[in-house]
Amino acid sequence: MIRKKTQKQGKRSREARNRKGFGRFHSMRNQIAVLFIGLLFLSIVAISAINMAFLEKYYISKKTDVILEALETLESLKIRAEQSENYEDETEFSDGSEECTEIPDDMRRFSSRNNLTWVVISQNTSLLAYVGDNPTMFRNRLFGYMYDLDKDQKNSVIKVLKKEENYVVQQVHDRFAGMDYVEGWGQLSSGNYFLIRSPLESIRESVSISNSFHFFVGVCIILISGMVIWILTNKITKPIRELTTLSQQMADMDFDARYQSRVGNEIDVLGDNFNRMCSALERNISELKSANNKLQKDIQDRIKIDQMRKEFLDNVSHELKTPIALIQGYAEGLKENISEDPESREFYCDVIMDESAKMNKLVKNLLTLNQLESGKDAAVMERFDIVSLIRGVLGSMDIMIQQKEAKVIFEAAGPVYVWADEFKIEEVVTNYTSNALNHLEGTRQIEINVWKEEDRVKVTVFNTGKPIPEEDIPNLWNKFYKVDKARTREYGGSGIGLSIVKAIMEGLNQEYGVQNYDNGVEFWFTLDRR
Repeated sequence: MIRKKTQKQGKRSREARNRKGFGRFHSMRNQIAVLFIGLLFLSIVAISAINMAFLEKYYISKKTDVILEALETLESLKIRAEQSENYEDETEFSDGSEECTEIPDDMRRFSSRNNLTWVVISQNTSLLAYVGDNPTMFRNRLFGYMYDLDKDQKNSVIKVLKKEENYVVQQVHDRFAGMDYVEGWGQLSSGNYFLIRSPLESIRESVSISNSFHFFVGVCIILISGMVIWILTNKITKPIRELTTLSQQMADMDFDARYQSRVGNEIDVLGDNFNRMCSALERNISELKSANNKLQKDIQDRIKIDQMRKEFLDNVSHELKTPIALIQGYAEGLKENISEDPESREFYCDVIMDESAKMNKLVKNLLTLNQLESGKDAAVMERFDIVSLIRGVLGSMDIMIQQKEAKVIFEAAGPVYVWADEFKIEEVVTNYTSNALNHLEGTRQIEINVWKEEDRVKVTVFNTGKPIPEEDIPNLWNKFYKVDKARTREYGGSGIGLSIVKAIMEGLNQEYGVQNYDNGVEFWFTLDRR
């Protein structure tokens, strides 16, 4: 059993540690914060990766559209098909000779905005129009494309992006410039040839700058968002943590805690339900405890009543056994004429009558006690003089006092009126006085006093003699209980007198008791003056 108990305690300890660890590392607050910060980090990484993998391709695709748009603009321009013979010198081309076709400002702005350079030449390679620097180099490159004469171009890496019947859009690396370009070349509807070019270095630089910027901004966003998420998750999960604590307290049978947070959503409804459940559980458990206590008390009372019944039968049987045996024995002696002496026969008759009187007294006392305990003998409240009642009891017991050679001391200055059942109080005083007479020793004195105490009167009956053992005092008021059985039998006591006193005083809602002194014992009871 010890080992099993230790194992259960160890299991509970592990469960407690697991709950504590779970709360620290796997709380909803931490999970939400890590989830959102992780999503932010993955989003930033994904954006950077997409930029690196697809931004350049997307840019090239857009550049292709721009080149085609520029091609449509060139088709709409009216470019002269004739030119001066003086255009063979590159310097003449670069100083903006008026012999070239005039380019509209919109076309120049469009080309500048999209970083385009282009050139248009005739079928005999004469320069007709251009935008940008070094038109001769562009014309020569276009001439090489037209007749496939540029050997350097053959050694270049060319990637065709779009090809139609009269034009080609391609990505090419210029070995001399050391740069990549997107360019389109072909033949216009007028028969002239064109070359449109845009460098790729700008987009690559833009991708690098964009990724650096995204990384820097992403770090800032993660830091700021992390703090915001931490604050928000704390606010969101606070009522949930409160509900978790509340459920743990409920599991530990602590129903004092209540949900107090207010967040304005379904969690408040859940918290209110928890509060009602706590109250209902507390009320039901309280009712169950009360019912259980009542049941335990009923069981104990039933056991006690059963024991009392057995004790009562045993005591009654014991009390009646001796007088019945004596009556039977002496009656048989008289019948069989064991003794013909008149004095002996008279003695036999006296014994029979005496034992019969004791049995009669016992039965009357039992009937009286039964009526008192069952509540059938209701008290009749009346106002009377307790001093006169005590004097009347002493007068009726005068013969017994003289036989016991007792000295009774009772001094009262005047009448003392009380409220009670006079007949029952007379029974109490008689029982106390007869009990005192039967236990007299030493100076053989009995002292009766009536003490006034505010709204009540305390009556005491003291007799000299041996004190009652302390362990016997709680049992004095039980039926048939006798401290000295031999002495009780000697004076004919049955052990019911004090039980009758107890029933009377409890029926009147008054106090009663006993107190030991060095030279004797004092019994007392109280009565109301008003």
